[in-house]
Amino acid sequence: MSAAVEESRAFAAPKGIPEYLPSDGFVRVREALIAAADRAGYGHIELPVFEDTGLYARGVGESTDVVSKEMYTFADRGERSVTLRPEGTAGVVRSVIEHGLDRGGLPVKLRYAGPFFRYERPQAGRYRQLQQVGIEAIGVDDPALDAEVIAVADEGFRALGLTGYRLELTSLGDAECRPAYRERLQAFLAQLPLDEPTRRRAEINPLRVLDDKRPEMRAMLAGAPLLVDHLSAASAAHYTEVRRHLDDLGVAYVENPRMVRGLDYYTKTTFEFVHDGLGAQSGIGGGGRYDGLMAVLGGQPLSGIGFGIGVDRTLLACRAEGLPIDDAPRVEVFGVPLGEAARRRLVVLAARLRAVGVRVDLAYGGRGLKGAMKSADRSGARYALVLGDRDLEAGAVAIKNLGSGEQRTVPLDDAVDELVGRLASP
Repeated sequence: MSAAVEESRAFAAPKGIPEYLPSDGFVRVREALIAAADRAGYGHIELPVFEDTGLYARGVGESTDVVSKEMYTFADRGERSVTLRPEGTAGVVRSVIEHGLDRGGLPVKLRYAGPFFRYERPQAGRYRQLQQVGIEAIGVDDPALDAEVIAVADEGFRALGLTGYRLELTSLGDAECRPAYRERLQAFLAQLPLDEPTRRRAEINPLRVLDDKRPEMRAMLAGAPLLVDHLSAASAAHYTEVRRHLDDLGVAYVENPRMVRGLDYYTKTTFEFVHDGLGAQSGIGGGGRYDGLMAVLGGQPLSGIGFGIGVDRTLLACRAEGLPIDDAPRVEVFGVPLGEAARRRLVVLAARLRAVGVRVDLAYGGRGLKGAMKSADRSGARYALVLGDRDLEAGAVAIKNLGSGEQRTVPLDDAVDELVGRLASP
């Protein structure tokens, strides 16, 4: 490609990286999920976008597809291996340990939101930059806390009006029952005609084999032993209590004893929210308990539980159900100045309105009345402030209801109070 052609070509976003525009509803979906966490007392944590690669290799598990195939890993200028964050839990646990948050009141309850990165084949609902909202509750092993975490996710979905999803639930046991089950499962898998990559996966983490989506593998695995049938007494009791709490909260669920999450740290309660309106990429969020992760990452042997919800997929689920999820109009009031003196006064009036919490924009560039009013209509504002030189001389300004077309002139000094009062009414 010649230098001239290169300089003239238009740029596009990288493949597999979605963009969200003001009218897409992305902000509304994300904020609804965050609000559900805020109401349950989860404090915000802002995580680094990249971390030491070892954090994910050790915390997520080297046998997982995330670590072995999907991470964006590179050497920085100091020749340190760093990785763009592929998930949130390991980073939250690292931060809790590093800052001693686990030395205070427990559980530590944190929530996060932002982009995460995985090198995958792009398709609807599966992106290389994915947006997530997540929560983590660290330091207390209580079935009631498991139920709360699940209920927070459910509340966020319901706040958006979603109804076509289901919660799938299981238990992945604990350190007491997992080793014996692992041997039992490996013995079963050893009798199957597995291909070499699958056999290697079975040696490293046999549970991962149960997650194989190939029809021929699903047929061979139909008779595989299920961990939920071999739980320790403690894990079985924990699982029973979680279900009781969910029943008390009115959170519906179906048990899926074959569920295998894509990260190695899960123990006991494990769950996924599934929406069948999304095709192959049906998971819209999920999580579970991770009893050993803190110790693995150098902290106290404390338990934790959390979830990660895909904002991208939740947005697609809302669209699949035809829900009205457009983001709120960007402004409530739009100023239309007619003349330079009127413009100067409206700039000040707009600042006064913004100071009391009203969202305001103005017609810039010296547009005439017709063009400025078109801009006002496009802005989504409820009211337009129209000010001309004659109005200015009279100390008045016109307030126009952009929905009904009704217009009323009020004293300039009363405009702020008048608009605040009107905006407070439905």
